[in-house]
Amino acid sequence: MTQIDRYILFLFARTILICFSSIGGVFVVFHAFNNLDELYRLAADSESMPLALISYYGPYMLMLFDWTAAIIALMAMLFTVGWLRRTGELTSLLAAGIRHGRILRPMLALVAAVILLQAYCRERLIPGHREILTNKPGDYRSEKVQSMLPAFDKSNGILIEGEGLRSAESSIDQPSFRLYAEFGAFGDVIDGESATWMPADGQRPAGYLVTAVLRPANIDRLASGRLGGKPVLLTAHDTDWLEPGQCFVVTTLDIEVLRDNPRSTRMAGIPELVRRIRNNSVHSSKDLHTLVHDRLLRPPLDFCLVLLGLPLVINRGDRRLFSVIGQTIGIVLVFFALKTTSAAMAGNGYLLSPAMAAWTPLLLLGPWAFVRWREAETQ
Repeated sequence: MTQIDRYILFLFARTILICFSSIGGVFVVFHAFNNLDELYRLAADSESMPLALISYYGPYMLMLFDWTAAIIALMAMLFTVGWLRRTGELTSLLAAGIRHGRILRPMLALVAAVILLQAYCRERLIPGHREILTNKPGDYRSEKVQSMLPAFDKSNGILIEGEGLRSAESSIDQPSFRLYAEFGAFGDVIDGESATWMPADGQRPAGYLVTAVLRPANIDRLASGRLGGKPVLLTAHDTDWLEPGQCFVVTTLDIEVLRDNPRSTRMAGIPELVRRIRNNSVHSSKDLHTLVHDRLLRPPLDFCLVLLGLPLVINRGDRRLFSVIGQTIGIVLVFFALKTTSAAMAGNGYLLSPAMAAWTPLLLLGPWAFVRWREAETQ
């Protein structure tokens, strides 16, 4: 890497940081003013106000970076080249016989690194902070009961309902497990005071531990219920690790499946989304299938967006910065309109499958992006 490469790279990285800091600062100011009371209560429960704000808005900065990284990188390229042109440094480089493609090369390398970092945040960091990102400042640390969606376990014939969820404890308040399969003396429902999700371990399958069972009243005298030879409803009658008044309902529908919050599902990582689709016990919508394919193709699509704007970055005809920015915004709008339209068509089952909905923008924009890149390389 030459000295001029390092200089351009430093200038470009600084511009990206300034752009993101500006957008992040505006977001924090508006969000904080709309949630002053909740933030005050959050700070009162913490040791210091700065630490409380950092712990709360840190995940929001990750989410904002995921939303805007590619667009910020494209805008930063416009500002960087505009600055080089304004100071006369770009003219000197071109006079020395260096093409625009060579000047843009270190910036494109940093764009690729930014997109990879964006993917890492999206798949590894953001899923662990969904409680903060889907709740108000005063709610995510409280014991507030969240709403839940009923979910039907197709494998075992059980409909899971309840008054609400406590995500911090992975439990359901006033759970009701309606039995649509034949379980003999268990009747058609199991009610209790609470049910806690327990993942599978070496000796126990995954499911919900129901405590203080109300129905059936004679739960401790009932033998464990089986379906097709597989234990589904475990009782203290023949299960050593259960206490009297408890029942264990075997199911693969965890707390995330019951959560009444589509935003939480969209923030899940690819491994979790794939596990949910492969789970035969729960219905997976076409929107969920489309989301998985979209996640897999998101990095190359984001890079395509940057390549589409390269001729505008080195535009020799129109040097008015705001005019170029307006044209760039137009490209961004076309890009996202195509993605949104394809996803909507797949979600409604119209013409496109979930896989094709994710591939269509790349198939249409990929060749165009390559042509735009070659055009910028040769100028």
